[in-house]
Amino acid sequence: MIDKADFVAAPGREILLNDFDPAFSAPFKTKDDAQATLAANTEQLAALQDLFYADRRRALLVILQGMDAAGKDGVIRHVMSGVSPQGVDVHAFTTPTPEELAHDFLWRCGNVLPARGRIGIFNRSYYEEVTIVRVHESLLAREHVPAPAAGDDLWMERFDDIVAFERHLVRNGTIVLKFFLHVSQEEQKKRLLARIDRPEKNWKITPADLHERTFWTAYQHAYERLLTHTSTEIAPWYIIPADRKWFARAAVADLIVQTLAALDLHYPALTERQRSQLAFEREHLAASGEEAPVTPVDS
Repeated sequence: MIDKADFVAAPGREILLNDFDPAFSAPFKTKDDAQATLAANTEQLAALQDLFYADRRRALLVILQGMDAAGKDGVIRHVMSGVSPQGVDVHAFTTPTPEELAHDFLWRCGNVLPARGRIGIFNRSYYEEVTIVRVHESLLAREHVPAPAAGDDLWMERFDDIVAFERHLVRNGTIVLKFFLHVSQEEQKKRLLARIDRPEKNWKITPADLHERTFWTAYQHAYERLLTHTSTEIAPWYIIPADRKWFARAAVADLIVQTLAALDLHYPALTERQRSQLAFEREHLAASGEEAPVTPVDS
């Protein structure tokens, strides 16, 4: 089992990414150990999701953030492989549309929050508004931000808005799990080169992706600021070492399972009248005759 304390961005403390090793892989000794844990957690997650969906008192929002090629798609694919699509929604937030830009920066994500009983997964999220927009402040122009809200205080205001937004979600029954997939610059380089060298992966990379790599230091600073200011007791950030994909997938699955398993989940209880009605219907169904199936005659 993963120890949450090893990966949590401690609320109220300054977070420096150099303090977290992107190649860390404990408690797993080998890749096989991690994959065995992932398989077990995938099976347990399927059972917990069924109970979570039936309970219908809470929602679960999973937020995945990280640099390009950090492994967000792979985490979603492997961790959620055993759950029912009926209870899970995945949303990938790319370049905002004109309609989305006409609203506040939380609007597009707020529109697709998971309902009670459902798991929502955000591949990127409103946190893009304090990372890529902070690195490229020229993007603010398209948002038509009022002059009083712009300037040096803008980022702290956005952090405050995000914390308040997540507090509102938690108070109203949404569990917020936030994972930052921490990949090293060298590992990202290897993955981007693989996308170029493998024709079936070419669609996953653009010249813009390679250009963004030149802003690596600025992005690291932006992530350190958001981790410092938006990791809270009720919605902490987990910094997941992502240089080893097998570790990141196993760690995220384990933390999701721990979170759901700790909830007081129940299947809906029936009233005495409902149980009596079911007993009557069962007796009627069990006693009813069924026509014997017709056996086709070979021609």
